[in-house]
Amino acid sequence: MAMAKARYYKIDGKKGRARELPDALFDGVVNETVLHQVVTAHLANQRQGTGSGKNRSEVRGGSRKPWRQKGTGRARQGSIRSPQWVGGGRAFPPQPHGWRKRLPRKVRALARRSAFNARAGDDRVILVDALEFEAPKTRQLRELLEAMELEGKVLILTEGIRENLLLSANNMQHVLVRPFGEESTYDVLWAGTVIIERPALERWEAEKGGAAPAEAEVEAEAETEVEEEAEVEAEAESAEVEAKAEADEPEAGEAEEAAADPEEVKDA
Repeated sequence: MAMAKARYYKIDGKKGRARELPDALFDGVVNETVLHQVVTAHLANQRQGTGSGKNRSEVRGGSRKPWRQKGTGRARQGSIRSPQWVGGGRAFPPQPHGWRKRLPRKVRALARRSAFNARAGDDRVILVDALEFEAPKTRQLRELLEAMELEGKVLILTEGIRENLLLSANNMQHVLVRPFGEESTYDVLWAGTVIIERPALERWEAEKGGAAPAEAEVEAEAETEVEEEAEVEAEAESAEVEAKAEADEPEAGEAEEAAADPEEVKDA
């Protein structure tokens, strides 16, 4: 499968060559079921759960029967604090409780990748140079977005905290700034376009693929030690062969001299 690509813009808003996105994050998989679960949990976690009402047992008064059971021609009543009375308690009132939902870490990670893939598939992921503003300037940010011809909601993901950029976007209703890695799945889906700083993505890719697992490092060290031991043994064997060859050289010389003078051998 071909690698996903994203449009690239410089800090001045000029368009550059399209850049490839890392496969570790943009693998092309969009799991809609997981997206629904995570977004539903996110919205549920925003609820305060402080709604409260009083039922008939919590309303003051009404301990006496308003009128006798029979003979008045009116409907029977037991208390003026019943739900059908004005000022009475509520039937099934809301009670304070938590709405919080917890999802497994791998499910949240899959939903985040799915959200990025959904935006990348629609060509709505953009890479830019580091947005380092010398001072908070809303006009500078607005001009940059206009140069990119962006409309609607925009999510900007930065390398770390960009204080001046954050202040510049504070009074822009449809612009959200987050450090890369701290955005939620809901933030990515909320935005029509996702802008990512190149340094943030490159740093994430280096941290993701640069460090080798501990087991792999141990295996590599063990293989290196084995190779070094094999080299030492080979050197020792070659040294022994050379020493043996040097020890055998005089005997060979004597045999050659005896073969050259057979008469001397006879006399002996």
